Amino acid sequence: MFVDLSPHFKRAYRSLPSQLQADFEKKIQIFIKDPRHPSLKIHKLKGQLQECLAFRLMNGYRVLFEFSGAETVHLLDVGPHDMYKKR
Repeated sequence: MFVDLSPHFKRAYRSLPSQLQADFEKKIQIFIKDPRHPSLKIHKLKGQLQECLAFRLMNGYRVLFEFSGAETVHLLDVGPHDMYKKR
């Protein structure tokens, strides 16, 4: 699977504490192997973000993403749960 990182995702990732970055690195490996792995708790979003999905990180943080074809995923944002309100 090809993982594309948006510029917004890259900026948000750099601002995360190191423990959240480490959790992301672990979870993205799980995601690449099995995008439907139950530990990720992937869920579809509603409203203006209805085309997007998210998976969980520790401390209530989320990774916002969308699929583009069967083998490509675009990571759009990472942050606390209330990041959905900012989009």
